[in-house]
Amino acid sequence: MIKRADHVGFSVKNIEESLLFWTHILGGELLREGKMSGPVIDEVTGARGADVRMALLELAGIKIELLQYDNIKQPEEPSAPYIPGYAHLAFIVEDLDTLLSKVSEYGWKTPGKPQTVLSGPMQGTRVIYLQSPDGQTLELMERGQ
Repeated sequence: MIKRADHVGFSVKNIEESLLFWTHILGGELLREGKMSGPVIDEVTGARGADVRMALLELAGIKIELLQYDNIKQPEEPSAPYIPGYAHLAFIVEDLDTLLSKVSEYGWKTPGKPQTVLSGPMQGTRVIYLQSPDGQTLELMERGQ
């Protein structure tokens, strides 16, 4: 039986660059950093022989784990948001336009322009996906007044 959620993990190409984005732009707080390898990585993740650098941060009450896998072959292209099995993490934000104006210098991009939900329980909410250079997707939502 599941007791509670603990964290959300994202694999990244460059942990230093990713940490700058998650802390300086999104406002996360770095909790700890570390390195892992051996049977715990081989057996738990299937990334046999990999050396992993890890950073754990907290953002909006959620623990975010960033993982950089070294010494293992990486796929050429990250997955896309519409492919089955893909996941995203959604945040409510205060000022969507200001946040979006800061992300491109970190290599993050949007697939289009923010859209306003026209009906239903989220009516008036502005929403957009934000995609990292590593393939992670965040959904940013600014609630209407």
